[in-house]
Amino acid sequence: MNAPLSDDPLNEIHGPVHGSPTKFPASAERRPFSTIDAALAAEHIVGVSLAWRDVLRRATKVAATETTVCLHGESGTGKEVVARYLHSLSPRRRGPFIAINCPALPEQLLESELFGFERGAFTGAQQSKPGQIELAAGGVLFLDEISEMTATAQAKFLRVLQEREFMRLGGTRPIKADVRVVAATNRDLRDAVAWGEFRLDLYYRVNVFDIHVPPLRHRRDDIPALAARFLGEFAQPGGRRLELTPDALDALLKHEWPGNVRELRNVLERATIVCENGVIHTGDLFLRAVPATVDTTDLNALERRIIESVMHRVDGNKARASRQLGISRTQLYVRLRKYGLEPASD
Repeated sequence: MNAPLSDDPLNEIHGPVHGSPTKFPASAERRPFSTIDAALAAEHIVGVSLAWRDVLRRATKVAATETTVCLHGESGTGKEVVARYLHSLSPRRRGPFIAINCPALPEQLLESELFGFERGAFTGAQQSKPGQIELAAGGVLFLDEISEMTATAQAKFLRVLQEREFMRLGGTRPIKADVRVVAATNRDLRDAVAWGEFRLDLYYRVNVFDIHVPPLRHRRDDIPALAARFLGEFAQPGGRRLELTPDALDALLKHEWPGNVRELRNVLERATIVCENGVIHTGDLFLRAVPATVDTTDLNALERRIIESVMHRVDGNKARASRQLGISRTQLYVRLRKYGLEPASD
């Protein structure tokens, strides 16, 4: 493991982990911090590895600007944690931080959620409602998995970044967009552009300053400190003492963590339930084996067969097919062309 960096108390958490992590008072006035160590402490951010601290250094450099930031990395690596850290150091720190998970919203709701709507804009719109862009005024709008944004929403959101204004659905007057955008994706946006799933002009607007958040397997030095944080959270309700044996900690350090920090938290939460007397042994850890690498050629063939089957079942109705497949119509069109299931000119 790396030697402790500066005097950050979190750097001293090595070896067997037990009890609650050190608590630090949050900054009541939300002042900017003079060092990364001070920001880590005040914001309760855990991490000692060089890779993680490099992420925070990049976030610190861009925090004082209004630049749009794109965070990319695998699911569960802590991209929203980085976004909130960036917000805490920015001139907008007193404003709201509003997060939207793009793929979690159905296609027809994403636009109304983002931009809001006027009364009568669609069936059921009994009164006007502001969207998340308006509600985030003066603060940060965090768009998680922006690559899954629908084609129509992409076109409208491009105007937000270019002109700093937008219109509610059914609206007739532009509204100023006083937000800073931080986006996140677990995909390579360049690939999404190549497949026609993401607009090239929006890519250049979103990817002004990119930060790669590495997977947990590339920053194993963070595992003891993260484990201490999670065990501290799980211990609080009952006030009991939770402890990892050296063998259990060693097992955590050796695991590949395909689900990253999210998986680590879930594994430890389960272990606190099944362990005896608050002591977590290796046998209490439910560590799933990492799946073997799958040939992408086989995956493409499987995807093609599934899409072909669904299209046959719905008699070629693309709207129904996209709903059954759980993808947007834009994504369906791209895959139909990709697999030669319809003429490219269709």
